[in-house]
Amino acid sequence: MDEETRIRSTTVLVVRKDGRVAMAGDGQVTMGNTVMKSNARKVRSIYGGKVLCGFAGATADAFTLFEHFEVKIQEYGGDLTRAAVELAKDWRTDKVLRRLEAMLLVADVHKSLLLSGTGDVVDPAEDAVAIGSGGPYAFAAAMAYLEAAKSMRAKAPEAYPADFLGAADIARKSLEIAAGICIYTNDKIIVEEIS
Repeated sequence: MDEETRIRSTTVLVVRKDGRVAMAGDGQVTMGNTVMKSNARKVRSIYGGKVLCGFAGATADAFTLFEHFEVKIQEYGGDLTRAAVELAKDWRTDKVLRRLEAMLLVADVHKSLLLSGTGDVVDPAEDAVAIGSGGPYAFAAAMAYLEAAKSMRAKAPEAYPADFLGAADIARKSLEIAAGICIYTNDKIIVEEIS
Protein backbone atom coordinates (compact mmCIF):
# COMPACT_ATOMS: atom_id res chain seq x y z
CA MET A 1 0.00 0.00 0.00
CA ASP A 2 1.22 3.48 -0.71
CA GLU A 3 1.11 6.23 1.90
CA GLU A 4 -2.12 7.73 0.53
CA THR A 5 -4.14 4.53 0.92
CA ARG A 6 -2.49 3.11 4.03
CA ILE A 7 -4.94 2.92 6.91
CA ARG A 8 -3.35 3.94 10.18
CA SER A 9 -4.76 3.63 13.58
CA THR A 10 -4.15 3.90 16.76
CA THR A 11 -2.93 3.90 20.28
CA VAL A 12 -3.76 1.11 22.71
CA LEU A 13 -2.33 0.96 26.23
CA VAL A 14 -2.52 -1.53 29.11
CA VAL A 15 -1.84 -0.37 32.68
CA ARG A 16 -1.61 -2.65 35.74
CA LYS A 17 -1.91 -1.14 39.22
CA ASP A 18 -3.02 -2.43 42.60
CA GLY A 19 -4.67 -5.59 41.27
CA ARG A 20 -6.56 -3.77 38.53
CA VAL A 21 -5.87 -3.90 34.80
CA ALA A 22 -7.06 -1.19 32.43
CA MET A 23 -6.83 -1.09 28.67
CA ALA A 24 -7.45 2.15 26.80
CA GLY A 25 -7.69 2.87 23.10
CA ASP A 26 -8.40 5.95 21.05
CA GLY A 27 -11.03 6.09 18.33
CA GLN A 28 -9.22 7.47 15.29
CA VAL A 29 -8.85 5.60 12.00
CA THR A 30 -6.85 7.45 9.37
CA MET A 31 -6.39 6.77 5.66
CA GLY A 32 -3.50 8.74 4.21
CA ASN A 33 -4.01 12.27 5.48
CA THR A 34 -7.75 11.88 6.12
CA VAL A 35 -9.51 10.90 9.33
CA MET A 36 -11.97 8.22 8.20
CA LYS A 37 -13.55 7.59 11.60
CA SER A 38 -13.13 9.19 14.98
CA ASN A 39 -15.01 6.79 17.25
CA ALA A 40 -13.75 3.29 16.40
CA ARG A 41 -13.80 0.80 19.26
CA LYS A 42 -10.36 -0.83 19.39
CA VAL A 43 -10.56 -2.19 22.92
CA ARG A 44 -12.89 -5.00 23.93
CA SER A 45 -13.66 -7.12 26.93
CA ILE A 46 -14.04 -10.82 26.04
CA TYR A 47 -14.37 -14.19 27.73
CA GLY A 48 -17.09 -13.06 30.11
CA GLY A 49 -15.27 -9.85 31.02
CA LYS A 50 -12.13 -11.69 32.16
CA VAL A 51 -9.87 -10.79 29.22
CA LEU A 52 -9.16 -7.47 27.55
CA CYS A 53 -8.08 -7.25 23.93
CA GLY A 54 -6.98 -4.24 21.91
CA PHE A 55 -5.60 -3.90 18.43
CA ALA A 56 -3.63 -1.52 16.24
CA GLY A 57 -2.78 -1.58 12.56
CA ALA A 58 -4.76 -2.15 9.40
CA THR A 59 -8.36 -2.22 10.59
CA ALA A 60 -9.65 -5.28 8.71
CA ASP A 61 -6.49 -7.19 9.63
CA ALA A 62 -6.85 -6.23 13.28
CA PHE A 63 -10.49 -7.36 13.39
CA THR A 64 -9.54 -10.68 11.80
CA LEU A 65 -6.84 -11.26 14.41
CA PHE A 66 -9.17 -10.19 17.21
CA GLU A 67 -11.74 -12.77 16.06
CA HIS A 68 -9.08 -15.49 15.87
CA PHE A 69 -7.85 -14.62 19.36
CA GLU A 70 -11.39 -14.76 20.72
CA VAL A 71 -11.73 -18.30 19.33
CA LYS A 72 -8.37 -19.30 20.87
CA ILE A 73 -9.21 -17.93 24.32
CA GLN A 74 -12.44 -19.96 24.28
CA GLU A 75 -10.64 -23.04 22.97
CA TYR A 76 -8.03 -22.92 25.75
CA GLY A 77 -10.44 -22.16 28.59
CA GLY A 78 -9.23 -18.62 29.28
CA ASP A 79 -5.53 -19.53 29.39
CA LEU A 80 -4.15 -16.25 28.07
CA THR A 81 -0.61 -17.43 27.41
CA ARG A 82 -1.64 -20.60 25.60
CA ALA A 83 -4.21 -18.76 23.49
CA ALA A 84 -1.65 -16.07 22.59
CA VAL A 85 1.07 -18.58 21.66
CA GLU A 86 -1.32 -20.63 19.52
CA LEU A 87 -2.56 -17.51 17.73
CA ALA A 88 1.03 -16.36 17.15
CA LYS A 89 1.87 -19.78 15.63
CA ASP A 90 -1.13 -19.59 13.30
CA TRP A 91 -0.42 -15.95 12.48
CA ARG A 92 3.14 -16.77 11.47
CA THR A 93 2.45 -19.95 9.49
CA ASP A 94 -1.01 -19.59 7.92
CA LYS A 95 -0.94 -18.34 4.29
CA VAL A 96 -3.68 -15.79 4.86
CA LEU A 97 -2.97 -14.75 8.45
CA ARG A 98 0.74 -14.13 7.93
CA ARG A 99 -0.08 -11.27 5.56
CA LEU A 100 -2.07 -9.40 8.21
CA GLU A 101 -0.57 -6.12 9.36
CA ALA A 102 -1.64 -5.48 12.92
CA MET A 103 -0.67 -5.97 16.54
CA LEU A 104 -2.68 -7.13 19.52
CA LEU A 105 -2.51 -6.40 23.22
CA VAL A 106 -4.25 -8.91 25.45
CA ALA A 107 -4.51 -8.92 29.23
CA ASP A 108 -6.14 -10.68 32.14
CA VAL A 109 -5.68 -10.19 35.89
CA HIS A 110 -2.39 -12.10 35.83
CA LYS A 111 -0.52 -10.80 32.80
CA SER A 112 -0.41 -8.60 29.74
CA LEU A 113 0.90 -9.82 26.39
CA LEU A 114 1.85 -8.11 23.16
CA LEU A 115 1.39 -10.21 19.99
CA SER A 116 2.92 -9.44 16.62
CA GLY A 117 2.86 -11.02 13.18
CA THR A 118 6.48 -12.07 13.46
CA GLY A 119 5.49 -14.65 16.06
CA ASP A 120 6.39 -12.51 19.06
CA VAL A 121 4.47 -13.01 22.29
CA VAL A 122 5.97 -10.47 24.66
CA ASP A 123 5.29 -10.45 28.40
CA PRO A 124 6.44 -6.94 29.35
CA ALA A 125 8.58 -6.36 32.43
CA GLU A 126 6.79 -3.10 33.27
CA ASP A 127 3.26 -2.43 34.51
CA ALA A 128 2.40 -0.78 31.20
CA VAL A 129 2.66 -1.71 27.53
CA ALA A 130 1.41 0.09 24.43
CA ILE A 131 1.06 -0.43 20.69
CA GLY A 132 0.24 1.73 17.72
CA SER A 133 1.57 4.97 16.36
CA GLY A 134 1.01 6.81 19.64
CA GLY A 135 2.19 3.86 21.74
CA PRO A 136 5.58 5.26 22.75
CA TYR A 137 3.99 8.49 24.01
CA ALA A 138 1.24 6.69 25.94
CA PHE A 139 3.75 4.24 27.41
CA ALA A 140 6.08 7.02 28.58
CA ALA A 141 3.19 8.93 30.15
CA ALA A 142 1.87 5.80 31.89
CA MET A 143 5.29 4.98 33.33
CA ALA A 144 5.61 8.53 34.65
CA TYR A 145 2.14 8.39 36.24
CA LEU A 146 2.85 4.98 37.80
CA GLU A 147 6.14 6.20 39.26
CA ALA A 148 4.58 9.45 40.52
CA ALA A 149 1.70 7.60 42.20
CA LYS A 150 4.15 5.18 43.86
CA SER A 151 6.39 8.00 45.02
CA MET A 152 3.56 10.14 46.40
CA ARG A 153 2.02 7.22 48.26
CA ALA A 154 5.40 6.32 49.79
CA LYS A 155 5.85 9.90 51.05
CA ALA A 156 2.33 10.43 52.37
CA PRO A 157 0.23 7.23 52.44
CA GLU A 158 -2.65 8.90 54.26
CA ALA A 159 -2.93 11.62 51.59
CA TYR A 160 -2.68 9.24 48.64
CA PRO A 161 -4.76 6.07 49.18
CA ALA A 162 -4.33 2.92 47.08
CA ASP A 163 -6.97 4.06 44.59
CA PHE A 164 -5.20 7.38 43.94
CA LEU A 165 -4.50 7.43 40.22
CA GLY A 166 -5.88 3.97 39.57
CA ALA A 167 -5.14 1.90 36.47
CA ALA A 168 -8.11 3.31 34.53
CA ASP A 169 -7.20 6.92 35.43
CA ILE A 170 -3.60 6.43 34.34
CA ALA A 171 -4.63 4.72 31.10
CA ARG A 172 -7.04 7.53 30.20
CA LYS A 173 -4.64 10.35 31.11
CA SER A 174 -1.78 8.69 29.22
CA LEU A 175 -3.92 8.33 26.08
CA GLU A 176 -4.90 11.99 26.37
CA ILE A 177 -1.22 12.92 26.38
CA ALA A 178 -0.54 10.69 23.36
CA ALA A 179 -3.50 12.30 21.54
CA GLY A 180 -1.89 15.70 22.03
CA ILE A 181 1.31 14.50 20.34
CA CYS A 182 0.46 11.81 17.76
CA ILE A 183 -1.56 12.87 14.70
CA TYR A 184 -2.91 9.30 14.35
CA THR A 185 -4.41 9.33 17.86
CA ASN A 186 -7.47 11.23 19.04
CA ASP A 187 -9.12 11.96 22.38
CA LYS A 188 -12.18 9.73 21.85
CA ILE A 189 -10.89 7.26 24.43
CA ILE A 190 -12.50 4.01 25.53
CA VAL A 191 -11.25 2.37 28.72
CA GLU A 192 -12.06 -1.16 29.86
CA GLU A 193 -10.97 -2.40 33.29
CA ILE A 194 -10.88 -5.74 35.09
CA SER A 195 -9.78 -6.69 38.59
